[in-house]
Amino acid sequence: MNSNQDDKKVQQTPLQLDQQLCFALYSANLAMHKVYRQLLAQLEITYPQYLVMLVLWQQDDVTVSEIGEQLFLDSATLTPLLKRLESAGLLRRQRSREDERQVVVTLTDEGRALREKAQTIPEAVQCASSCDDDTMAALKSQLDDLRANLNRAK
Repeated sequence: MNSNQDDKKVQQTPLQLDQQLCFALYSANLAMHKVYRQLLAQLEITYPQYLVMLVLWQQDDVTVSEIGEQLFLDSATLTPLLKRLESAGLLRRQRSREDERQVVVTLTDEGRALREKAQTIPEAVQCASSCDDDTMAALKSQLDDLRANLNRAK
């Protein structure tokens, strides 16, 4: 090792930006959102709206609280997203017949049709990341574990 490399090692401290896991996650998230922003522009929805649509494409006719649980969002954050998607004609919100306190969210025909247009997004994201299937699965698993650990540490 030359003296330049020795100097770099000695100077590294836990408070350096490039040593922060949080910054690696944050900057990777920014890069990921740029990719999604370009892809989702064709669908005329935002990334948070896309996440809501993913939940509904997986299971239609769910409550706002069920969507919030899956996306780790509170209703104050979720309600404006749902209102915009409803205004765009992609879903309907109605009070539950069983429990008036609950709001049930259902896809419209247009919302269901949007799923077809979104089919290529996961592959395009994987292509942009230059990761193979195994790497993507491992990263996702590690991030799921990290999220679970952080949530337990609250």
